[in-house]
Amino acid sequence: MPSEMILYSTFENPVPEGALCGTVTAVDGVQLRFARWPVAGECRGTVCVFPGRTEKIEKYFETVRDLLRRGFAVAALDWRGQGGSQRLLRNPMKGHVRDFAEYQLDIDAFMQQAVTPELPGPYFALAHSMGATILLDHARRGGTLFERMFLIAPMLDISLVKHEATARRAARLLARLGFGKAYVPRGRRRLRELHFDGNRLTSDAARFARNLTITMEQPQLDVGPPTIGWIKAAYDVMETLADPATARKIRQPLLMVAAGQDSIVSTPTIEHLGTRLIAGAHMVIPGARHELLQERDIFREPLLAAFDAFIPGSPAPAESKAA
Repeated sequence: MPSEMILYSTFENPVPEGALCGTVTAVDGVQLRFARWPVAGECRGTVCVFPGRTEKIEKYFETVRDLLRRGFAVAALDWRGQGGSQRLLRNPMKGHVRDFAEYQLDIDAFMQQAVTPELPGPYFALAHSMGATILLDHARRGGTLFERMFLIAPMLDISLVKHEATARRAARLLARLGFGKAYVPRGRRRLRELHFDGNRLTSDAARFARNLTITMEQPQLDVGPPTIGWIKAAYDVMETLADPATARKIRQPLLMVAAGQDSIVSTPTIEHLGTRLIAGAHMVIPGARHELLQERDIFREPLLAAFDAFIPGSPAPAESKAA
């Protein structure tokens, strides 16, 4: 059975009521933190929340409440190497994996040990950025755990890198030379955006401040820049997903939602994949930045409306209908 762990509240971000927090163990021995929220009474299924890189479960408390109001049970995971899950290197601030296939072990452990034994189906995936990429890779591999996937700003190409081809070659060369566990060049300087003005994540000052407070009050949940090995692994999986054959392999019903003003990942690359999927679709929310669930309501509400339209059995809450 998973052991007890802690979820952390802040004044503006209390833990949603009814939470159970614990750990599961992947087959390679890595300990992963999870949280789950059952629904009292009629339940429309379970939404599994998969965060992006550097994110933690606490960042999704508002989203958890949105889903609970819609009649879903909710479960959320901290990926290996971040949040409250086990760190993989001696320096806990290094964001590292050798291969994105390792994240598939996290999905399997989470679902088998924390979700399906305790929460009712059908099961739906809601994933952001790196998490959305991992879920796309899960679908490419033929995974059948989820009825549908709702993927927000999947990391299919990294817009932050100016000379991507050069960066890709350099990462692979340095990893082969044994530097996979080293920070990316200049990575020792924190790349986290500490100031709202000019940030690339969200145009919502209140949600930006709320998320920054989580980091400042619970720095042990944070993670720093990626390692060369993580970058190499990210390029490998993005290259695989860009292969034209990949779109034909993905038979999982899914909806990708991109942000029109995303400067973290490439919206055109998301659109390109979306036009080739057999069972999938895509949409773009104009004007929004990368973290759509942390955005202003003018962008966040269309995102939730898309969720309500795509995920079966999820009528919008009464207050949304009134609005």
